[in-house]
Amino acid sequence: MRPLLTILTAVLLALPALAPKTVSFPTDDGGVIFADLYGSGERAVVLAHGGQFNKESWAPQARQLVAAGFEVLAIDFRGYGKSHGLGDSDPMDAPLQLDVLAAVRYLRIHGAKNVSVVGGSMGGTAAADASIASHPGEIGRVVVLAATPSGPPEKLKSPVLYIVARHDTSGTGPRLPHIEKAYEESPQPKQLIVVEGSAHAQFLFKTEQGPRVMQEILHFLSTR
Repeated sequence: MRPLLTILTAVLLALPALAPKTVSFPTDDGGVIFADLYGSGERAVVLAHGGQFNKESWAPQARQLVAAGFEVLAIDFRGYGKSHGLGDSDPMDAPLQLDVLAAVRYLRIHGAKNVSVVGGSMGGTAAADASIASHPGEIGRVVVLAATPSGPPEKLKSPVLYIVARHDTSGTGPRLPHIEKAYEESPQPKQLIVVEGSAHAQFLFKTEQGPRVMQEILHFLSTR
């Protein structure tokens, strides 16, 4: 049997390019978020970018998720593109979890029955914080690439998958020890995957580890 990712790639090659639809929606604190909407369906995924990226950066992953049967909403955080809101002059210190929650609720209002979130770096922290701030059952699953919640990990309300490269470092040192600590404190069900290399968050997709990372995300999101 061919790996799932190989099958999805073949499906994508057989389809015309999937052009997203641009949508916008409000946040609870008066902001407005713009996003790219791909596909449709009752299972949906919000994609939350890192500080060096934007909503368009998720296009390859969005199309793979659509091929796997998901509706996908890739957001621009406040301070990126046309999105705006309180704190948008310094998004790293802004309440980005509100942007993620607004995206989750947009999808639910428009028919999605189950909504998960995948976030990289800054977006990973926002995704995890959104789970902490969410209503029980509001966010199905959370994938956090090379990040940790800024709130208490033990208060996560969603199953969580942490993915990080073994030698990924920040200005304060290796990221892995902090992520291992957050993983230990997170409630079950949870998973930690450490891949080889030093690529940070979304940059993993540009390395030889990219197919494995996407395969692990698809498997985690598809688990009932």
